[in-house]
Amino acid sequence: MQFDSLDDIRAFCRDLPEGDDRFADAAARRQQNLTKPPGSLGRLEALAIWLARWQQRAEPRLERVTIAVFAGNHGIAERGVSAYPQAVTKQMVANFTAGGAAINQIARLAGAELRVVPIELDRPTRDFSIAPAMDSDEFLAALDIGYGTVPQDCDLLTIGEMGIANTTTAAALCAALLGGGGARWAGRGTGVDDSGLTRKRAAIDAALELHRAILGDALAVAAALGGRELAALAGAVLAARSRRIPVLLDGFVATAAVLPLARLTPAILDHCHAGHVSAESGHRELLRELGLAPLLDLDMRLGEASGAAVAILLLRAALSCHGGMATFAEAGVSGAGP
Repeated sequence: MQFDSLDDIRAFCRDLPEGDDRFADAAARRQQNLTKPPGSLGRLEALAIWLARWQQRAEPRLERVTIAVFAGNHGIAERGVSAYPQAVTKQMVANFTAGGAAINQIARLAGAELRVVPIELDRPTRDFSIAPAMDSDEFLAALDIGYGTVPQDCDLLTIGEMGIANTTTAAALCAALLGGGGARWAGRGTGVDDSGLTRKRAAIDAALELHRAILGDALAVAAALGGRELAALAGAVLAARSRRIPVLLDGFVATAAVLPLARLTPAILDHCHAGHVSAESGHRELLRELGLAPLLDLDMRLGEASGAAVAILLLRAALSCHGGMATFAEAGVSGAGP
């Protein structure tokens, strides 16, 4: 799939494949017959049913799980909005490749394939407080990279990112599409001090003023205020939807990356769960705006898909119970009465 224009994305979002309620209903019936009081496993039951709906299997599986981490650099970093230099993005990608990052350890434990995709790290986006971060062609190229990263036969996709200054980019997208300015959405990210936070909020507010003419167009905003790795995240979510692959979103940046899609049609995130709520300022409110209830709340704010990757273990627990528990009939246990 290649998107040649922003209108191609809009057309895609108007014709979305849906999950299959037949398989969700079959999974729900199985849950009712397992040796437990109905609903006693809480959200684990709902997660098994959600996976069944999108995988189109009454007994879903997690045999091939992919974690995709996209990396990009941002021109807005020149404004002193991060506690770390841009060189760290490339250095962390090397760390991922060498197996030394947190996500490598969690991916191994979760039984997931890790795909790390750096996107033009030597060519940061433009400083969006003085110019559009990307033109439409650059945005589409990055989105297509994300789309092409998703395997055809994936059982679950987990997405995350790496990019110095990308919490500023994420906050700018939220401010542009949900209102409130830098004060509402900008947090400390990598740990900036008060002066850094002030610069971060000022850069966002300057960008909102500069780009005010396009703020009603979610995809134009995604190009003008976004980043290459955020565009790739959106592309991966579109690919997953086209193949009915369930998705776990990581933290603030990954969630902000799909906000422009949700502004086109909220139903586009029906195949997604928020893997966790980040400690980064703004993420909890963004999840509320999108109607997403996080699976975990662990005060994590690392990025690199780490929080969502931990949630893979939760899904494995849900499916272990769903597929492995005996029914009342199989166990010779009396079921609930009328």
